[in-house]
Amino acid sequence: MTSIRQPHHTNQDGPPPFSSGELQQWTEQITAHPYRNYLYSYPHKTAYRKLDPPLSLEELWRDEPAESFFLYMHIPFCGARCGFCNLFTLPDKRANVHAEYVDALERQARQWAAFTGHKPYARFAVGGGTPSLLAPEQLRRLFSIATDIMGVDLSTVSISVETSPETLTEEKLSILKEHTVDRVSMGIQSFVAAESAAIYRPQDPEVVYRALELLGKYDFPILNLDLIYGLPGQTVDSWLYSLKQALAHDPEEIFLYPLYTREHTIVKPGDLADQLDIRHECYEAAREVLAQHGYRQYSMRRFAKADAGSGKAILDYSCQEEGMVGLGCGARSYTRNVHYASRYGVSRRATESIIADYVAAERYDTADYGIVLSLAEQKRRFILKAILHSEGLAISDYNERFGTSLWADHPELGLLVQSGFATDDEGILRLSADGLGYSDSIGDWFISGEIREQMKEFVLP
Repeated sequence: MTSIRQPHHTNQDGPPPFSSGELQQWTEQITAHPYRNYLYSYPHKTAYRKLDPPLSLEELWRDEPAESFFLYMHIPFCGARCGFCNLFTLPDKRANVHAEYVDALERQARQWAAFTGHKPYARFAVGGGTPSLLAPEQLRRLFSIATDIMGVDLSTVSISVETSPETLTEEKLSILKEHTVDRVSMGIQSFVAAESAAIYRPQDPEVVYRALELLGKYDFPILNLDLIYGLPGQTVDSWLYSLKQALAHDPEEIFLYPLYTREHTIVKPGDLADQLDIRHECYEAAREVLAQHGYRQYSMRRFAKADAGSGKAILDYSCQEEGMVGLGCGARSYTRNVHYASRYGVSRRATESIIADYVAAERYDTADYGIVLSLAEQKRRFILKAILHSEGLAISDYNERFGTSLWADHPELGLLVQSGFATDDEGILRLSADGLGYSDSIGDWFISGEIREQMKEFVLP
């Protein structure tokens, strides 16, 4: 992306002015290609490298300033690999493989509890992969690990579990209900069989409907449904059909994802070369329908009913996602200064190798692979994790945390305000409705040059 000059700016209390030519150039850059990069975390895992020497986790967590922690367990198994997926996951249904993996996760938890147990947990999530692929006894073990080893209080944490339609049973849902799960998330992607087949997702719509009916019997506080727009062969009309099918089941929350394809996914960019890119049109149409049905937009992807919640007295947890304790192979952990994880892979061979190393390990008490965030990257992360959500960035929070002025540090953010993609309203820098729709290009634009180079240099195994 062509760079815009850093303006000379002496007023630290507001955004700087840009010329009309600069503003037009930047706006065209943002809007020409809205779907550059899904920035669900910053820095991206492709910027991670081997940490030499490894870092002691006991020392790393001892001084973590977050007031509460977020426990995340990663289950890297699924029934089949979808054509768009570039996550750390392995299609493997073998029960013995799952059991060995949960054994390793328990060993890791017993070691980590010694240095992460000094602060309460506010959130607990189980993701993947597909956690509900596990047999009931292994699923139940995850909650025992959380409570008996990690010290999670189920009465004060927000609990989320990811599922898929073909894996749900009454026994598994009863286990989730028994352990006061607040949010069940189910990836559907499309209610149109041909669209699911086009992304190599073998899914019978009748299985989806049966799963939704079963979920309805358990009345979880929050039901989230995931859908994807821009699928091969999809039209705006067929996209809205899937959306309306989801709405018929009255979910408290809906996540809408634009289709991303990479060279290392089954569906590759070239497979869509002859198809008109309708993603932004789909997004705009869906946003209108959801507003009509009373859903509030919280990010480019998340739409929820205003009263969606569990009723628990949930502890506060920062939107910047520090103090994230990631158990399991593929899980990321975030402290203020260091992000770390297992090695990253997508191919079956690489994923199998990384999981095998994790299961065979006896010690998990060092960070061997990750990134040490400079102060400049901590600032960028703080900004991105706030402005890409509807609550926005409280400028005073930034100034207080870092002891510097937001506008002096990043005057280029004034482009967001001057373009109308954001507002600076009573000290809150917040994306507008149009700005939220361009979150992926705005987020990509704000990646630092250093991190971008590290991402480019990464060779995916």
